[in-house]
Amino acid sequence: MNIIFISTSIFLGIGLAVDALSVSMVNGLNEPKMKLKKLLGIALTFAGFQFLMPLIGWFLVHKAVEYFKVIEPFIPWVALGLLCFIGGKMLYEGIRGWNDEDDKEEVKLEKKELIIQGIATSIDALSVGFAIADYDAAMALVCSMIVGVVTFIMCAFGVKIGAAFGTKLEGKASVIGGVILICIGIAIVLRSF
Repeated sequence: MNIIFISTSIFLGIGLAVDALSVSMVNGLNEPKMKLKKLLGIALTFAGFQFLMPLIGWFLVHKAVEYFKVIEPFIPWVALGLLCFIGGKMLYEGIRGWNDEDDKEEVKLEKKELIIQGIATSIDALSVGFAIADYDAAMALVCSMIVGVVTFIMCAFGVKIGAAFGTKLEGKASVIGGVILICIGIAIVLRSF
């Protein structure tokens, strides 16, 4: 493994983590007083999915190419559906909160929603299995680990950045976050064309 492999893996990680970074910022925006343990849990969840998906894609390329090619065109649409579901829920809760002046409480991210976000933002990383198909198993593992570490770092900073803005935006954060998640889903689909 050389410097070119490592730098390629880092840049691959940055490219793959952009969606997860955006969603992490939304999570911080929506919950500005988030505890460090939860922040690290969010970053670890996104990193875990970004680590696993390229490995699963690599495995599919080597073991089940014909099956993967059948589902590949649907991957962006699945991500869109998941992000629209979460974004729509945030929009609903945010708009409902505007009407209820007494309830200015921030909307907390639940574990179930975090898992859906992790899948939605990393599902396109399955296709990275094609990009790393010529790697042996050890190289694919190291590449995926680098992608996971890069994602973790980016998402941890993303939550902090979002929280800084969330404090300033108060009750509007949930609506803004919902719109952003839906836009990320649309962007994933548009990138697939």
